[in-house]
Amino acid sequence: MSRSSSASPSASAGPPRGRRLPRRLAQLIAGLLLYGASSALLVRSGLGLEPWNVLHQGLSRLTGLSIGAVVTIMGAVVLLLWIPLRQRPGLGTVANVLLIGAAMDATLAVVPDAGGLPARITLMVSGVVLNGLATGLYIAARFGPGPRDGLMTGLHRLTGRSIRLIRTSLEIGVVAAGFLLGGSLGVGTVLYALAIGPLAQLSLRLFAVPGAAPGTASGSTVVASGTPERVILPR
Repeated sequence: MSRSSSASPSASAGPPRGRRLPRRLAQLIAGLLLYGASSALLVRSGLGLEPWNVLHQGLSRLTGLSIGAVVTIMGAVVLLLWIPLRQRPGLGTVANVLLIGAAMDATLAVVPDAGGLPARITLMVSGVVLNGLATGLYIAARFGPGPRDGLMTGLHRLTGRSIRLIRTSLEIGVVAAGFLLGGSLGVGTVLYALAIGPLAQLSLRLFAVPGAAPGTASGSTVVASGTPERVILPR
């Protein structure tokens, strides 16, 4: 078969686009719900949260709102910052705002605080691993970046600075602010930072939708097929 014929739409590029849509929608919803649930496990472990959730927990303690409500409100606020950055939200962006916080609060309502240290460690490790799986499910669905990722990529395009520099600066800022407000910073935060890249990259490979080229984009957010630190997480 010639090179041109192998590139035709009827070639082995996986199921037709329309037939992939139900799977993509299912991955989007499952990934976001699992992401919220896994974050709640980290809250219950009491051993440290992901960078943005350190801030969310601090704001929750300051305002008296549930952490899930703060996640939702902050997602909407960050989404407003897309306007001057000329970012365009996708279905996944809106779903991110609506589902993650709700899933966190629902999980916190049924999962109690861990008692002893072994239980807390179990919750911490489970939260990090499930968060990595959730990341792959959500990003591989290719419905657009989360609000916080859109802020990061928008600043990257506006300033010309590297994604790594902007992401690091934002996360140092939110961790510092969250810690000052009483957010939980600990070994879970460190474990998350070290493990989430490799876990997310593995999950992206596991849940890749047939017919989607590796390294494709979710809106303006690059889904990397290279080193783990290039993976952009759904926040």
